[in-house]
Amino acid sequence: MTTNKSKNAFITIIGKANVGKSSLLNRLVGEKIAAVSAKPQTTRTKITGVLTKDNIQYVFMDTPGVHKAHTKLSEHMNKTVADTINDGEIILFVTDCSRKITESEKKLAEKFRNGKSKVILIINKIDLLDNKEKLIDIITEYSQLCKFDEVVPISVLEDDGIDIVMDIIERNAVEGPHFFPDDAFTDQPEKVIMAEIIREKALNNLSDEIPHGIAVTIERLNERETRSGEIVLDIDATIYCEKESHKGIVIGKGGSMLKLIGGQAREELESFFQIKVNLQCWVKVKEGWRNREGVIRNFGLS
Repeated sequence: MTTNKSKNAFITIIGKANVGKSSLLNRLVGEKIAAVSAKPQTTRTKITGVLTKDNIQYVFMDTPGVHKAHTKLSEHMNKTVADTINDGEIILFVTDCSRKITESEKKLAEKFRNGKSKVILIINKIDLLDNKEKLIDIITEYSQLCKFDEVVPISVLEDDGIDIVMDIIERNAVEGPHFFPDDAFTDQPEKVIMAEIIREKALNNLSDEIPHGIAVTIERLNERETRSGEIVLDIDATIYCEKESHKGIVIGKGGSMLKLIGGQAREELESFFQIKVNLQCWVKVKEGWRNREGVIRNFGLS
């Protein structure tokens, strides 16, 4: 749709790790396109979500959580944020009302002051506040960092305030073409979505020291028809970990952990792609891959 009346809005979602950026992206787009986990640093690259309503196309860019870099992968993640800050006309600066302001948030606010984008302060997780009057102090504290164009307290978990965020974005849409097909909801290839679904299940089931060293690649896709006429999608995936000692943990006793991860991933894959899925997962070791530039590039994370 490229008539004169068509509009678009490019929105960058930015914030520190684990404040709910990916959950917000999924809620705004109406599709689960970003992995969600209680583990920090779940999002590793820029993820684009697309929503077209009537004549307006909204393009949301989710970014990794800003954090102190300890590996080359972390450096790439922080660089992604820095490179994306000025990509959208609107910035959703997502914060967690249950946590104090961090140095990384202060540095982000400094960059907002020098940019031309409209910056919307999104105060997430207000469902955790026992007294909503505390919001006044929280808003005051954040407002000292930057002059925000709008401030919206929300709870992604309870779908509270999301409509207000969308109303603000709609008001700031500009006349212009739609850059994606109107039925698109992401620019991510199918293999990336599949890998992220599997990685999310690994993140949610493995102990804290393992998930940061997990990467998933899709090695083979094959759609076939069974003798009964049912269409089945065969997916072969490899789960990479950083240490030999981690491999046994990912597999689990008698393959129990790998079976759990694979079973949960298969169910979500079938729901997402609306097709019967035969998922086979293998586990391999790439020693210290998060500090190996070549492997990071091969995993599509640079």
